[in-house]
Amino acid sequence: MREEDLEIAVKVVIVGNGAVGKSSMIQRFCKGVFTRDYKKTIGVDFLERIIEVNCEEVRLMLWDTAGQEEFDAITKAYYRGAQAAVLAFSTVDRVSFDAIRSWKKKVEDECGEIPMVIVQNKIDLVDQAVVDAEEVEMLARELHCRLYRTSVKEDLNVRQVFQYLAEKYLSQLDALDDYCTEPPRSITIGTRDSILV
Repeated sequence: MREEDLEIAVKVVIVGNGAVGKSSMIQRFCKGVFTRDYKKTIGVDFLERIIEVNCEEVRLMLWDTAGQEEFDAITKAYYRGAQAAVLAFSTVDRVSFDAIRSWKKKVEDECGEIPMVIVQNKIDLVDQAVVDAEEVEMLARELHCRLYRTSVKEDLNVRQVFQYLAEKYLSQLDALDDYCTEPPRSITIGTRDSILV
């Protein structure tokens, strides 16, 4: 069990190509606003919001990273220490979809295996889609990531993305707590290969 007075904070990085709606997603989730105008993120931006998960307050620290290659060296440094990640692409940008595997690898190279979701943003533009729904679902299965289809403009499924990541992180913490506090079932001492089972 965690101490009640300790704050639970989760660092979440939002990655993906430029212009897929990463900044707008964070603005919508943290401030409840939709920004129409595209403004390129230079390096990294940061916002936070406290949510409740299973009667516990969780501070989500959302790191919005630049999607352009020229900022790659800067943004990768901010991945370190992340406990969850959003892999975002746009419904109307095929290149951003094709880059998802690469974004996942970049995050894993810096953070190891952490909870990740794939977000297909701009689902309100589905009539202009350049990716097939089935291939998106296949990619999510291949990468073992939950898939969310969002519309930041219409505030569709944005909260659910971050709620899920917070819940997933907390369940991992609880599992770790259980593992660390559970007494060993048996131990063999004095042999060449001592074993803890």
